[in-house]
Amino acid sequence: MSSRPRVPGALAALVALFTAGYLAPYLLPTVVGRLSAGLGLTPAQAGLVGSVLLLGSSCAGFALAAHGERIGPRTAARAGLLAMAAGYGSAAATGLVPLVVAGAVLGGLGSGTATAVAAAGIAGQRDPHRAATLGLLSVSATAGALYLTLPHLAGGHAPALLAIACAAALVWPLTGRLPGRTRAVREAPTVPGPLPHRRAGVVLAAGILCWSLAQNALWGVSGRIGLTQAGLSEVTVGAVFAAALGAGLAGVTAAGALGSRLGRAVPIGAGTVLIAGCVLLSSAAEGLVSFATGEILWNAVYPVVLSYLLGLAASLDPRGRWAVLVGSASSLGVACGPVAGSLLSESAGYPGMGLVLCALLVLVALPMTAVARHASGRPLVPGSVRRRGGAPAAVLAGNASATPAVVPQMGAREQEVAPITVAAPAGRRRLAKSAFRLARPSDRG
Repeated sequence: MSSRPRVPGALAALVALFTAGYLAPYLLPTVVGRLSAGLGLTPAQAGLVGSVLLLGSSCAGFALAAHGERIGPRTAARAGLLAMAAGYGSAAATGLVPLVVAGAVLGGLGSGTATAVAAAGIAGQRDPHRAATLGLLSVSATAGALYLTLPHLAGGHAPALLAIACAAALVWPLTGRLPGRTRAVREAPTVPGPLPHRRAGVVLAAGILCWSLAQNALWGVSGRIGLTQAGLSEVTVGAVFAAALGAGLAGVTAAGALGSRLGRAVPIGAGTVLIAGCVLLSSAAEGLVSFATGEILWNAVYPVVLSYLLGLAASLDPRGRWAVLVGSASSLGVACGPVAGSLLSESAGYPGMGLVLCALLVLVALPMTAVARHASGRPLVPGSVRRRGGAPAAVLAGNASATPAVVPQMGAREQEVAPITVAAPAGRRRLAKSAFRLARPSDRG
């Protein structure tokens, strides 16, 4: 899969794919809650179905990271959207638990495929952080609108799953803006090069797996916390989630405006610690004020940190392989989240679960911050490329798949410039001093 689409309007298609792929994790609380209520499942069983759905998503991402270049972005995106529409649509149309699980798995595979195509394409953009921010803005707005709408529709699991299937169908026409297989194969190198920054990439992938698991363990049971522990109605809980996602829109907008002024280490480290505090507050909520405060603050910071994590993963490999692998590791953590949250809440209660997740987030903030400080470096921007070799070098550095190893690529570290002292003969030094004295404006006036 080419990580740098060249078709006009490809960014809009990538943002739409990002939205469709991430919609299932964003709607996880209402999906799990409606599966439990509509199919008569226990909270642990409903969480397991949600985890199976997201596990299929992560598996698709890992598979596409290795074989995506042979398929091409357009073909892979259309296959993913078709699987989403068929899987989630069939799961919404039946009340038989095995068929619902099978449809959820198929839909999850489609979500992971769409997310992987979007992640690889975003990594190839000139500004990956901006592209990821646009994707998070879009999915937050879409999920927020659905959280306001779904409580007013019929009960059961069908409306939530059908909404995801409809989102996939709406995104389908935009896939024509993505490069096809022929173009992707022509732009990709014949023999894929080794993954750069392997140690940093592995640490980042492991860290974001735990990061996503901790947060989605709470996100998967947040609806039950609001309904049972805080004593709120489904409409009120939906309104809180919509307000929380609205705060996420504001947070992502602020992150886009802030850009790289603070680097990546400060937003990732400090943001994760702040999220840990919000998780602790939300899990111990016993009323509307504490529940809404924890959820809104949490969701305001979460997409900000996620946008910097995605940008960090994209900076490790301009071809997008680390972006896909890190995104798939995040999906794996998301998949394990509902089961972990259900088991922890049943054994230790919601406050005890929040304490465990808070400690995990604080611990995982350290290695991710270290990667952000020492591995990402300062990416080469078009201006710095021009200073190193003019327009031809900018063209080469902008096309990562066509760049040989000796040419600096987008996201690569800048090489240090070693000062060289050149000794000139005494006669030439006197001649240079005389020429400089004649050229000074004060001597000419």
